[in-house]
Amino acid sequence: MTAPLTPPPPPHEHSAQGPWQPPGAGPQAPGSQHAEYAGHGWYGQDGPGMKTELREAAVIAVAVALGGVLLGVLWWWLAPHVPLVGDVVEKSWVVYLKDTEGEQAIGVDGTFTLLGLAFGAVSALVVFLLRRRGGVPLVVGLALGGLLGSLLAWRLGVWLGPEQDVIAHAREVGRGVTFSAPLKLGAKGALLAWPLAALVLHLGLMALFGPRDPEPDFATDPYATSPSAESR
Repeated sequence: MTAPLTPPPPPHEHSAQGPWQPPGAGPQAPGSQHAEYAGHGWYGQDGPGMKTELREAAVIAVAVALGGVLLGVLWWWLAPHVPLVGDVVEKSWVVYLKDTEGEQAIGVDGTFTLLGLAFGAVSALVVFLLRRRGGVPLVVGLALGGLLGSLLAWRLGVWLGPEQDVIAHAREVGRGVTFSAPLKLGAKGALLAWPLAALVLHLGLMALFGPRDPEPDFATDPYATSPSAESR
């Protein structure tokens, strides 16, 4: 006996419109592959938004730091003067504090601190009004600009102040004549007054008056169960 000849099953016909796809794989929309690659970072991780924020933060940092020129001039003008007096002891010049119980040195540091707090508040308010949406780079630029401004104000105030060589200054004015001590910042922590004040105030303004994210609409939630379905 011979086995019946059974013709082989016909091969699957592929669609003439495109290549065969496995079940469940639908057609891809144009640009989906581009979106997938972009999601994996093939087209840059920062994007135009981050680049814009970094550029704005750099501009704000420079603008705020330049305000240190005004702070340095105000510190030199408003800070109290520490009186010194020179004398000759055994043919050598020595310099003494004229008022040993005076608080002028503390007033110098206090003046710089108060001015730094004021400049920090003003800079934070101006930056908030100009860039209300905020952002981490902007806050970092504001704090960095405040620190650089404080350093600039400190060095400028010392440069504008009295002569640093007190012995030469005492010889110049003469024995027993009162003159002002060099402008000196004893408490270096005062340099942080401006950036800290700007940072705290700006974050507070953002928390109170900054833009809010839209709240989700629970009425259109596709997974929400309707009351009629629960009663069944």
